[in-house]
Amino acid sequence: MAKKSGGRLVSSAGLVTYYDSEDRRAIHISPTTVMIAAGVIAVITIVLNALY
Repeated sequence: MAKKSGGRLVSSAGLVTYYDSEDRRAIHISPTTVMIAAGVIAVITIVLNALY
């Protein structure tokens, strides 16, 4: 049987460590920007679908 190392939860699959760490070099996008971009892409898709 393999030994458990680090004392992390087995079921979390490393996600706890990933979300707990803050990387200041990472790109931060606000949720509002993501929603606006999704809306713009949806409108463009609908317009292109109607034209072609």
